[in-house]
Amino acid sequence: MKSLNIAATGMMAQQLNVDVTSNNLANLTTTGYKRQRAEFQDLMYQDMRRSGSNSSDSGTIVPTGIQVGLGVKTGAIYRNHIQGTIQQTSAPLDVAIQGRGFFVIQMPNGDTTYTRDGTFQLDANGVIVTADGYTVQPAITVPNDAKSISINSSGEVQVTIDGQVTPSNLGQLEMATFVNEPGLEALGNNLYQETVSSGAPLQGIAGLEGLGTILQGYTEASNVDPVKEITQLIVAQRAYEMNSKVISASDQMLQALTQSA
Repeated sequence: MKSLNIAATGMMAQQLNVDVTSNNLANLTTTGYKRQRAEFQDLMYQDMRRSGSNSSDSGTIVPTGIQVGLGVKTGAIYRNHIQGTIQQTSAPLDVAIQGRGFFVIQMPNGDTTYTRDGTFQLDANGVIVTADGYTVQPAITVPNDAKSISINSSGEVQVTIDGQVTPSNLGQLEMATFVNEPGLEALGNNLYQETVSSGAPLQGIAGLEGLGTILQGYTEASNVDPVKEITQLIVAQRAYEMNSKVISASDQMLQALTQSA
């Protein structure tokens, strides 16, 4: 009976759906997190009578064939990069991106990664780094005698130093965007990596060429909507239960068949 295998694929699909939903809910308070959504596709079909085939020697054609589907499969897990809520922190090195774009991060091995998490700090040398100590590009060093740090909407980092009237410009934070943002590979730790699907990074200045602006003293919250996720979880659970009932019904039919034999 095909129904056993078909229902099994449905249960596995809904199990994955629950896994994706639970990961979204787990990252409800993760800074810069982008929710994921599982996409499914129907499996191949078995042609028991092909549509358009001849039904007689006189050339009559079958208007509608007989196709039996063999279940469901996972097509993709899509990441939704819509803007998350901007939350005020008042920390001078906390920055949020309003619009498209990513901060550029250099890893210890020299690789370049990207993030929406703007909770930056200073390391022992005064360099602006992520929470894991990875250098924000370009490497900007804040002097020890800096009284205050200011980051404007275009990413320019300025500091006020004792004895100086004019603020000193230390550099400008790099920004990057991609043609296909969902094609980025998530590495964990709020970092993404370029792939063939995402395309090469398009680097520029915040506020120009479609890039978002930078807001100091704020961070971007997760874009997960808990109400939608709970609703999705209920739908997946009910779909899982219905597929399990199909397996139970198929088992009862097989049992009746073996008993009659």
